[in-house]
Amino acid sequence: MRVQLETRLAAPFDKVAVALCGSASFLAVSRPVVEFRGMLPVAWKPGCYRVSMYLFGFLPIGWQEIGISFPAAEPGSFRLRDDGRGPLIRRWDHNVTARSEGSDTVYRDSIDIDAGLLTPIVWLFARLFFAHRQRRWRRLAKTL
Repeated sequence: MRVQLETRLAAPFDKVAVALCGSASFLAVSRPVVEFRGMLPVAWKPGCYRVSMYLFGFLPIGWQEIGISFPAAEPGSFRLRDDGRGPLIRRWDHNVTARSEGSDTVYRDSIDIDAGLLTPIVWLFARLFFAHRQRRWRRLAKTL
């Protein structure tokens, strides 16, 4: 199943692209719904990062492997891919894209999910979680 959400960020593309590569912004937009704990680089680099996840910062919900890569993107755009997995989720293919549109940036999350019989539940959670993240990105963009 796929979740796709898009939003407009009131910030220039170049500043958004830098923020998208930072673990600090990743952690900030995920809180307070999910808190990720583990060794993450200051700036994302291609590789795998294993994190523990906590719902609302205190309820453990397992671990996740974040598999970062930067696939080719069209000129004037940005793409980051998290091809992750965990014990319950067989496939978590999250593509983040951003493109300049005037003085703003159009930001999109596209997540393909396979969690077996749990896929509809994981899909619903992902839909709500990424709507939360995009709200937080809109707030963060005002400070960039």
